[in-house]
Amino acid sequence: EAVVSTQSTGECADAAHGLGGHIIADGGCTCPGDIAKAFGAGADFVMLGGMFAGHDEGDGEIIEKDGQKYVKFYGMSSSTAMQKHVGGVANYRTSEGKTVLLPYKGSIETTIQDILGGVRSCCTYVGAVKLKELPKRTTFVRVTRQLNEVYGTKSINKTD
Repeated sequence: EAVVSTQSTGECADAAHGLGGHIIADGGCTCPGDIAKAFGAGADFVMLGGMFAGHDEGDGEIIEKDGQKYVKFYGMSSSTAMQKHVGGVANYRTSEGKTVLLPYKGSIETTIQDILGGVRSCCTYVGAVKLKELPKRTTFVRVTRQLNEVYGTKSINKTD
C-alpha cells in the first residue's frame, strides 16, 4: 500500500508542479520516515492528523480507562466528525473514517522534534541542502522487509 501511495504522490506531483500546483500527501503517516518519503516523492505538504492526535495541543476528549489515559480521535470523514460538524452523514454519502482511542501523549514538543530530526536526517542521507531538493535527490527502491531485527525488536528506551 505504501508503494502505491508513494508512486501516486510522485506522479501527481510531476503533473501538478508542471501546472504550478501543489500536492498534499494525506493518510497514514506513523513515523518521521513516512513524512520524509512523502516529501521525497514530491509532496509540498503532508497531513499529520494521526501523528498529532493524542497530544495536549489537540482538542480531543481525554478518557481514562483501566487506569490509562486515552484521547478520542476521529478522521474528518468519519461519522463522528460529520455528526459533530454538519449534523450527520448526508444521504448521498457514507462514512469513510473511523473513531478510535489513542494513548494520551502529553505535549507535542517531542513529536515535533522527532519529525524535524527525521526529515533533517533524510536530507543529510540524500545530500539535500533544502527540503525542496529532496524529490530531485531521492530514489525509491522496493524492499520486502522494513524492520531491522539485527539487535532484536525491543528497545529499552522509553521514547522508542
